[in-house]
Amino acid sequence: MNKQSLDWYDYPQYFELAFDDETKLEAEFFEEAFKKYCDFPVRRILEPGCGGGRLMVEMARRGHKMTGFDSSVNSVKYLRKRISRSKLSASVFQGDLSEFELDQSVDAAFSTFNTFRHLTSERLAESHLRHVAQSLRAGGIYILGFHLLPLDVSEECTERWSARRGKTNVSFTLRVVATDRRRRIEQIRISMKIQTPTKQIRLRNEFPLRMYTATQFRRLLKKIPEFQLCDVYDFWYDIEDPLTLDDEITDTVFILRRV
Repeated sequence: MNKQSLDWYDYPQYFELAFDDETKLEAEFFEEAFKKYCDFPVRRILEPGCGGGRLMVEMARRGHKMTGFDSSVNSVKYLRKRISRSKLSASVFQGDLSEFELDQSVDAAFSTFNTFRHLTSERLAESHLRHVAQSLRAGGIYILGFHLLPLDVSEECTERWSARRGKTNVSFTLRVVATDRRRRIEQIRISMKIQTPTKQIRLRNEFPLRMYTATQFRRLLKKIPEFQLCDVYDFWYDIEDPLTLDDEITDTVFILRRV
């Protein structure tokens, strides 16, 4: 059996499995949000930080014209091949979350599961939101999902889960290894063990994520007058049950409308 220790960003096909079970639930929520918050049919959609494209592929299959980008060269290559194999049509390019431009405006955009928190400074977060706003038509929405930091949260956190596709099994471990509340940065370590009938691969990455309380995110939004906060949901994705943005909510999905 072949054992290797490698960077997980070079293997988007395994990273995608981490959230595969959420894909259809998220896509259904997106469709419901488009109907609820947009006064026009949503056809053109952007996904910043699209990774290996699990959501882009799903939304393209549903008939939407998708555009996505990611900073990872390997993810972009993998997604282009995936789209081609699926006989779908989508635009994919390598780009920076904080600095990007589109040739044509989109009706909606989405980014879920903490991609936004990879922007580790206020300046980068502001730039990202402004560039998304510039990419949206008036009345279009940005569905933005990430974890907020409750005031009483423990700084130590470890999560473990597994996923299977065919004969491939992947085990994931996510651990918060360091927290700096003053700088609003937490250091995350994610480990993956991939097992197939012929090989075993171990992948590990550490990276910083920016932390937000509800108050801190509200303060950020005030700097982006192009966006209006419509509603807040959690990762149950119940369109009939918007929540209150307070210090209790953690798994947060914001609906931001371009004014």
